Amino acid sequence: MNGVQIPHTPIAVDFWSLRRAASARLFFLSHMHSDHTVGLSSTWARPLYCSPITAFLLHRRLQVSKQWIRALEVGESHVLPLDEIGRETMTVTLMDANHCPGSVMFLFEGYFGTILYTGDFRYTPSMLQEPALRVGKQIHTLYLDNTNCNPALVLPSQEEAARQIVELIRKHPEHNVKIGLYSLGKESLLEHLALELQTWVVLSPRRLELVQLLGLADVFTVEEKAGRIQAVDHLEICHSAMLRWNQTHPTIAVLPTSRKIHRSHPDIHIIPYSDHSSYSELHAFVAALKPCQVVPIVSRQPYWDYFRDSLSPRLSVPLVPNSVQQYMGSSSRKPSVLCLLLERKLKKPRTQGVVFESSEEDVDQSQAVSDSTRAENENLSGNLEKQPSHHPLRIKKQLFPDVCSKEWDGAVPFLASRKILTAPLGFSVHLRSTDEEFLSRETGEETGVGPHLAPRGDNNGSAASGNQSVWRGQDSPHSQSSEAVPLLVPEFGGLALKYLLTPVNFFQAAFSSRDFDQQVEKYHKSLLSPDRRIQPRLIQHCSFEDSG
Repeated sequence: MNGVQIPHTPIAVDFWSLRRAASARLFFLSHMHSDHTVGLSSTWARPLYCSPITAFLLHRRLQVSKQWIRALEVGESHVLPLDEIGRETMTVTLMDANHCPGSVMFLFEGYFGTILYTGDFRYTPSMLQEPALRVGKQIHTLYLDNTNCNPALVLPSQEEAARQIVELIRKHPEHNVKIGLYSLGKESLLEHLALELQTWVVLSPRRLELVQLLGLADVFTVEEKAGRIQAVDHLEICHSAMLRWNQTHPTIAVLPTSRKIHRSHPDIHIIPYSDHSSYSELHAFVAALKPCQVVPIVSRQPYWDYFRDSLSPRLSVPLVPNSVQQYMGSSSRKPSVLCLLLERKLKKPRTQGVVFESSEEDVDQSQAVSDSTRAENENLSGNLEKQPSHHPLRIKKQLFPDVCSKEWDGAVPFLASRKILTAPLGFSVHLRSTDEEFLSRETGEETGVGPHLAPRGDNNGSAASGNQSVWRGQDSPHSQSSEAVPLLVPEFGGLALKYLLTPVNFFQAAFSSRDFDQQVEKYHKSLLSPDRRIQPRLIQHCSFEDSG
């Protein structure tokens, strides 16, 4: 990856690792070659600055959303904020880098001084005539493309290398010509060859779209047999491909590059046409600018202090304004609503089971009306009309909504005023949604489990606080069997709870809803008989929603 986060600034150029560039807030892309876009993908969600052509390719090829792409005109200066309040700003100027379509150099000017980031570039003397550089500005830091920074590597100019390719093709007038290229770059070379040799150049549809965007001469086509010259991916040029091509028609291949490449076939020709500056060109560029320091961009490329004689005295490290420090240290993205909800969810207490909420006032009122309620329940008949509970209780499903749809092999615990109500073995319970009141399907009124529960305790009905009491009928015998179930006496006035504790096979077919109520009351009255014992039976899918 050839990129950098500039020290003491919130600026990152060709650097897309958010983990390693945690304090970066302004991101710039010099061009679209893959070694400068490592980590940049369709998931990118930060503002990104680049040239208009790069902006088009970025969205087209990497599917980066247009809402994050900020296209800046080349040759113009743009003012950008360096903090959240606009107190500190910088000026950035884009200049043509003469490397590939859309490639630019960035000139940053701000509290940090003047920084020139060349990206990949091929130097030409005309660059020094750029308005941003012509006024004799002092460059404090020069980030330099050092791809060919090697005195032993002597490269011809692009014009000379192009002339060598033209001569090579003219020496093979009956041959087809394959030009091996990367996916982006050297389009101007192809145009030059087509005009010099008076032939069409065959391109892929993707590359044809690019040259049309660039406004090059109309010398390109997608028809394979329309011209002698065809641009192909550089990896396609190999020994096996040369054999295959030459079986159908005499073919030569040209690789215009300064890289050292092994020739796998005698008809493969390597011409040192480079889009990177040669050592002599770099030396001339640095000597003209006289920067205070030079920082190489390509870290893997050997670099020595070749330009010491061309440097100006170094300056001290700039002081970062407080507003910029806060900007660099602040969170670059606000937490989403989803994250906030998730955090709130994780902080909720993970109470398990089914909770019946009843206030202390409800409990006191329940104690006050227990005598009258007991008398009413003793007079219940088979035509008992279902009465709404005086104190409807709410049922909460805690955290795991699917737990209530599962069948439990053991007792089902219920919490009512901190007491435990044990349901029969083998029950399967289905509850309604969280904080939902139970409503009668016939009357539409609220119905509840009912407050008429009496814990086993002393004779006055008071239960020891803090202890788990098993809810039983006060007059029922205390069974010692481990399979015994709690009995419902008239104090258990909640019809919904009676439905819950009634075996499903007790009901008979062709009953109306009122008949079901009568059967439930009849069943639970029969439990009061001292010579009757309840045999636990499996209830499947008994639901509070079915009551009434």
